[in-house]
Amino acid sequence: MRVNLSTRPSRPSTSMAGTIPLLLTIRPACGVPGDYECRMESTALLRLLRQQTDLPGYVLESFERSLRAPMDARLLGVELSESVLTDIGYFID
Repeated sequence: MRVNLSTRPSRPSTSMAGTIPLLLTIRPACGVPGDYECRMESTALLRLLRQQTDLPGYVLESFERSLRAPMDARLLGVELSESVLTDIGYFID
């Protein structure tokens, strides 16, 4: 399923290194309802994206830099399998 991912820090972080607690929003890319939010650590999210997607390294590096910025980070049109979405807690009918 193709989804849009957006994150925002779940609490302020002054650290430029290490893991960041995030609130991850998953939204179907096709525009149908089905938003899902969950808490996730930045390192776990990046590991999942590296292992379970075919996103190029430069895209993931840019996204990782965005995670450390004060603004929300976004990845649009990411293909995630139903099993990965289910593991995150996003259930598909």
